[in-house]
Amino acid sequence: MDLIVLVLFFGVLASLFVALWFLLRSRGSSKGLANALTVRIGLSVLLFVLLMVAWYAGLIKPHGLPPVPPRP
Repeated sequence: MDLIVLVLFFGVLASLFVALWFLLRSRGSSKGLANALTVRIGLSVLLFVLLMVAWYAGLIKPHGLPPVPPRP
């Protein structure tokens, strides 16, 4: 599960940098830029859905900050 989340996260980052490269190279009007951003959005949604399904199935458990002891 951890490996899948890491691969998706790095895929999102890689797609973001590819979009930046297209943006800088073509001054903003590029089909490659739109495709890279579309892939990034798709991977982000897939990652979010995967995390929600894993939480619902009990594979991951949310946690908060450790409780702070009260002051005397």
